[in-house]
Amino acid sequence: MGMPEQPASTDASRYIAELIARARAAQAQIEFASQADVERVTAHLAWSFVQPDFTQALAAICVQESGMGNVADKQVKLNVKIRGAYRDMKGRPSAGVVGEDPVRGVLQIAKPMGVVGAVIPVTNSEATPCLKALFAIKTRNAVVLASHPLTVQTCVMVATRARAVLQACGWPADLILPVEHVTKEVTMELMRQCDLVLATGGTNMVKAAYRSGTPTQGVGAGNAVSIVDETADLAASARLIARSKTFDYATSCSAENALAIQTDVYEAMIQELVAVGGYRLNAVEKARLQAVMWQAKGLNPQIVGQAPSVIARLAGIGLPSGTRFFLVEEGGVGPESPFSGEKLAVIVAVYRWTTFPEAIDLVDRITAYSGRGHSCGIHTTNDERVRELGVQARVARVMVRQPQALANSGSWTNSMPMTLTLGCGSWGRNSTSDNVTWQHLLNYTWVSYPIPDTQPADEELFGDVMPRA
Repeated sequence: MGMPEQPASTDASRYIAELIARARAAQAQIEFASQADVERVTAHLAWSFVQPDFTQALAAICVQESGMGNVADKQVKLNVKIRGAYRDMKGRPSAGVVGEDPVRGVLQIAKPMGVVGAVIPVTNSEATPCLKALFAIKTRNAVVLASHPLTVQTCVMVATRARAVLQACGWPADLILPVEHVTKEVTMELMRQCDLVLATGGTNMVKAAYRSGTPTQGVGAGNAVSIVDETADLAASARLIARSKTFDYATSCSAENALAIQTDVYEAMIQELVAVGGYRLNAVEKARLQAVMWQAKGLNPQIVGQAPSVIARLAGIGLPSGTRFFLVEEGGVGPESPFSGEKLAVIVAVYRWTTFPEAIDLVDRITAYSGRGHSCGIHTTNDERVRELGVQARVARVMVRQPQALANSGSWTNSMPMTLTLGCGSWGRNSTSDNVTWQHLLNYTWVSYPIPDTQPADEELFGDVMPRA
């Protein structure tokens, strides 16, 4: 069965209402499906998403449509994130009674939320719809996938694959529906009419999701900073940073946007970064790059997710062979120093610090300007500094000796939940600071039985502060 024809109406409200009605009807059919049935269908869906023919085709059409990133890294992203997300959910209870405490006399029952409106960013438009579809099916929800206008066919390819699996498993195909006629008005209507918005994307879109009046799991902008101190293995740190910054040409908001390097090892670290493909811009080249990177409305989309040769050509910069990313030395933070903001390009702003409190202050100032609450990293062998950074930095994630773009959204070599939707907490005006996964798509009913009176005496509660007779 192929994709059904979309409604002919171009009216945004009516168009989305028809999609939502179809999704609701489908979700009602599996609202009370058993855990065993859920496990069976999610296994088939995850397996279908990691087949080489699919990942190759999906990565290729995504690059073709968006003009961002590269096919090889997108395939890696698909294989890691889908497998990782499925590993995290496999066998975990998400249907019916998921918790029981006879002593306290309570049952916890997991229930679906209904129809999820999933907004997909252009920068990660290949793996994000796959993950959101998996999250929805694991939790017995329906999902309507709304891509960026540039990547509609990528989204449709994911939905087509998923719908075929659902039908083969005996579940209604309309549990997963793509928005094929994407406009700003259509996306806003989806966010207004669905039961939960699962929003991944730019700051303005996420703010619109929160303003929609619909419960929202949304994320903030990334602008990750990594600290390098004098105890770090500089060569190993440079390799990790380069791998992270160049992965899929920096389409991930988790990639290092700034490095804060201890002054005693600053020059040595720069040389290590040059050795792994970094290019240190001089003042003239920095000015040329800055001139093409930002426009009146913000970041120039022509540089987002592009190879360094493309960016260099736009900026009129000659590059030595083997260049993989740019190093831009900075001192300031804020609008007058735009390189301190999120770049979504293979460009890293580089700062110096002397004392560790200065490094933490840099992290806070840079992320306060752009990327509140998202992430930071540290390359050190001093665990006291790791803990100090974790306690003081206003971020949801601190990655220790790891490549941030490949780590903070979950990796085979850490225990972060696998996702591509990263909450930034109240710092980023988000409802959660978690890595958003299937667990955020559930309602819970608490069933409470009477138990014997448990009220303690005041002496037991307040004995430490009550006045003595």
